[in-house]
Amino acid sequence: MTPVSPLLVAQITDTHLFAEFDRTWKGFSTARTLQAVLEHLQQIQPQPDLLLLTGDLSQDETPASYELLISLISALTIPAYWIPGNHDNVSVMQQILDKSPISPEKSFQLGNWQFLLLSSVETGCDGGKLSPESLDWLEAQLQQTGDRPVIIALHHHALPIDCEIMDGMMLHNAGEFFAIVDRYPQIKIVLCGHIHQEFQQQRGSVSYLGTPSTCIQLLPKSHPIVLDGIPPGFRLLELAIDGTWNTRVERVAAALPSDP
Repeated sequence: MTPVSPLLVAQITDTHLFAEFDRTWKGFSTARTLQAVLEHLQQIQPQPDLLLLTGDLSQDETPASYELLISLISALTIPAYWIPGNHDNVSVMQQILDKSPISPEKSFQLGNWQFLLLSSVETGCDGGKLSPESLDWLEAQLQQTGDRPVIIALHHHALPIDCEIMDGMMLHNAGEFFAIVDRYPQIKIVLCGHIHQEFQQQRGSVSYLGTPSTCIQLLPKSHPIVLDGIPPGFRLLELAIDGTWNTRVERVAAALPSDP
């Protein structure tokens, strides 16, 4: 029997909330689909140890949309951490997403794992870029982690997903990111949102994972972009103390909009 239970981490991404609860985006009430996802998550036992919110949390960039996010996830009573996406207003997020259960911290340790959260938002651009300051910060954090296993989260995907439009909006300086990540064997996972679909690919010893949105889904490898009819979802990760891990995506059929 293992002396310490694995950490259970839930990743929720691309919620695209509006100030108004019932406002729709591409046929979805994004607040209602998120609510259904959270209700499903609430039924999981044991409950996750933390919640990662990986960007595009708002669609209209209003303070009220982030207040709505807080009201919806507060029922979980799970510590939550966030990063911005290209649809977010970073300054508004910093003002509002700093109260329990949400933390603005971007580097923290839980169990034996180190979590590093990066902003890949480039002002005025749907694609992403890590600033020189962010890359320096990442390297400095990695130099301090020792042999603890590391999980990195950022909004934009660093590896192409074979979708021409989305790959035009990926992390534009992925090479600079890889130049750091490839040198630190303690990095196990790089998580992203942005792509509205499930994705997993290996690069060296690191697994790059993309996670479905809590609202609309995109059909993998579609040219041009095609909406997928499968349900919204979220990702669960079990992180063991020895650095091994397992993951799965949960889909929530109840979150699909009803037929008219």
